[in-house]
Amino acid sequence: MMRPTNRFSPEGWLRDVFASRAVQQGQVIRRQKGDIEHYVGMPLFLREIRERGFQAVENRDQVVIFCNQAPIRRLT
Repeated sequence: MMRPTNRFSPEGWLRDVFASRAVQQGQVIRRQKGDIEHYVGMPLFLREIRERGFQAVENRDQVVIFCNQAPIRRLT
């Protein structure tokens, strides 16, 4: 019998974030920087992004994750 992961454990939080439909479809998601730091810590979160080949940017208290490997081009 599999034991469910606590969704608020670092592993559970990451699993929930990266299991979303937007991620599966290669779209863009965003999370509050404070939530990332609270639930998993920024180093672990960034490692997970790199391992998936994704990219992320930060603006104020938001982190925007591009859930694909396409290049990012700043427009302005």
